[in-house]
Amino acid sequence: MGVIFDIKRFAVHDGPGIRTTVFLKGCPLSCWWCHNPESIKQVPQKVFKKVKLNGKTFTEEEIVGKEVSVSEVMSQVNREKIVMDESGGGVTFSGGEPLAQPDFLLELLKASKSEGYHTAVDTSGFAKPEDFEKIAPFTNLFLYDLKLMDDDLHKKYTGVSNQLILKNLQFLCECEKSIRIRIPVIKGINDSIQNLNDSISFLKELMGIEQVDLLPHHHIGRGKYERFGLKYRMPDQQQITDIEMKSFEQLIESEGFKVKIGG
Repeated sequence: MGVIFDIKRFAVHDGPGIRTTVFLKGCPLSCWWCHNPESIKQVPQKVFKKVKLNGKTFTEEEIVGKEVSVSEVMSQVNREKIVMDESGGGVTFSGGEPLAQPDFLLELLKASKSEGYHTAVDTSGFAKPEDFEKIAPFTNLFLYDLKLMDDDLHKKYTGVSNQLILKNLQFLCECEKSIRIRIPVIKGINDSIQNLNDSISFLKELMGIEQVDLLPHHHIGRGKYERFGLKYRMPDQQQITDIEMKSFEQLIESEGFKVKIGG
């Protein structure tokens, strides 16, 4: 059994083709810019939402997160089997951090492979190396976050060191796994040329990096924070401009990487 908080069908930004993305609950990081605050705690949570009806506002109770079995998840995934097969898609496991529930994730990956699906894991990289070793044979593609190269800044803005993250990425490359690097680009936090150059230098030492995705920061998840009793730490954060994103794309492309803006 495990805990999920959403299953998204017809996803097109979480790997090749049309996919079904399963969101596992729980994350060991506390990124300032997180747009899924509902994913942080691993347990189901009771929250309240406001609903307007006939000019009146009501408060409704809602449970975010559900304990489910592997078979329950797969029964929903299999509804879109024809679409995923015909589009060259598959199943992506995201979060939160899916490796916060390593045994559940492993069983989901095994079940997905037995059904013939292409599998992807969207990860922060912050997990036990032995858990990556267990899931690697059943994962076709890793969508791997690279947030900040400076360890002190990484600790400040995510709550954890990046050393384990970098080590796990090196391990997956040594295993010759297919990897797409995802860099969230946040104004004033990791958008410096120094950070981008340090990221490029690190990635150039690795094998198997298929693509680098640059993900511009947005405020879409801002409204969720109040519902979950959390402080939104970036209310005045400026957005990265299209011109800036294009310059970052060109910089990384000039070093020989395939780059995409957006997921």
